[in-house]
Amino acid sequence: MSSAHKNLSIFSTDNLPDITEKRFAIVVAEWNEEVTNALADGAHKTLLTYGAQEDNILRVTVPGSYELSFGAQKMAQREDIDAVICIGCVIQGETKHNDYINHAVAQGLTNVSLKYDKPVVFGVLTPNTEQQALDRAGGIHGNKGDEAAITAVKMLKF
Repeated sequence: MSSAHKNLSIFSTDNLPDITEKRFAIVVAEWNEEVTNALADGAHKTLLTYGAQEDNILRVTVPGSYELSFGAQKMAQREDIDAVICIGCVIQGETKHNDYINHAVAQGLTNVSLKYDKPVVFGVLTPNTEQQALDRAGGIHGNKGDEAAITAVKMLKF
């Protein structure tokens, strides 16, 4: 279901694991920072709401969404990190540049998750317009950062 028909900040919280001792890395792309900061703030707040300790949440930045895979790998290889949440925003432009970036990031994050056997969450918006991004970064469609954080929490059950 598209986020136009679902609020990204509304999700099931049934049977969530205890995360009081879990450590999270939030890797945030600086590109489109108004959007990515709002997404990262949503992820951070959601982790705290569901039991994470402030000292167990590490936020690091990378220049853009393409660099999320490397940032995720550096965080995932750390034994003291239980899950990595990657936050980015690639807005479609006049060229197909966004297609290449989005595909590379999705594949890269999948590879990192499998390589290190821990959750690496794709919290990357891929909207057509800046307004669509804002609508999904705490606007009328909720916050994709909230959804990314709860996904990380749920994946820790495995």
